[in-house]
Amino acid sequence: MSVNSLKFGLAAALAILSAPIVSAQEALSPDEMAALCHGGGSICVSATTPVARTTQAVQSWMSLDVGAAWAAGYKGKGVTITIVDDFSSTSRFSGNFGIGVQTQRHGEWTREEASMIAPSATIRSKDFSTGSAVPLAAGRNVLNLSYGMYTTAGYSVNQIGWAPEEASIISYATRGSAVVSKAAGNDAVAVGGVTGGQQDYLDLALIGKSTAIFVGALSTNGTTANKAQLAWYSDYAGSNPLVQSHFLVVGVEGDKTGLYGTSFAAPIISGYAAIIGSKFTKATPVQITNDLFNTARTDTLANYDPSIYGKGEASLSRALAPVAIK
Repeated sequence: MSVNSLKFGLAAALAILSAPIVSAQEALSPDEMAALCHGGGSICVSATTPVARTTQAVQSWMSLDVGAAWAAGYKGKGVTITIVDDFSSTSRFSGNFGIGVQTQRHGEWTREEASMIAPSATIRSKDFSTGSAVPLAAGRNVLNLSYGMYTTAGYSVNQIGWAPEEASIISYATRGSAVVSKAAGNDAVAVGGVTGGQQDYLDLALIGKSTAIFVGALSTNGTTANKAQLAWYSDYAGSNPLVQSHFLVVGVEGDKTGLYGTSFAAPIISGYAAIIGSKFTKATPVQITNDLFNTARTDTLANYDPSIYGKGEASLSRALAPVAIK
């Protein structure tokens, strides 16, 4: 069947999957904003402006692994990261990634974060309100999804009439054509769980897909001396082993940036995937995804439990350590 669904990460957008039947309501989250686009009559133009490189200085909110990867010459070259997000609304908010306070749209923030982690990657912008299929670039691709598709709980994924946009993303994750980094959500429930009578059907559709990565947020980057905990708002892996095996966490240090939410966890993983691809230039998206899972750390997490942290905290240094990946 066809349903209305909410797209949101830090921002929210009411997007029509096909003909409207049910009106979806977004549950409150720590990074909630006003709706961006309402109904089929809204016109939202795809963003085509290329991202401007900001800085290659390691910022205090980043893991120290990022600087080590750059020093070794791995910055994402040869990999394309496509940010599927809001690039056309009038909704903006302020934050600071260490280069000064800015006021930007949600997509501009997630795009900037990914480009700061992987400064040599090619960055593309795809406005999520248009509904058109997401094109892939030649070579290795990473897709960043800092939003969800919410409507009334209880439908099966097969009942959802996906727009070409989400249909293409789900297909890429199923076939292993691109690494898909998906923000886990900000309702402190298990991935795909019910909150306020709603479920994120994009989460549900990506469960079990080979290159889908669900990304939760830690309140800080973890170390063995100072172990990190899941941020209070972050969704967690839950009891489904298919989710646990595809769930990673990274630090989202909002006390330093003013930006909170799993929206800002996903671009870190997108950047890591690009950096890994710039070292292992013949690696497939499946190999890059599995490298992230297989090298995640559990010794930097307080009271590690796979139902909370999944595979653990992503470790860029460990992911880059092998001579080759399979």
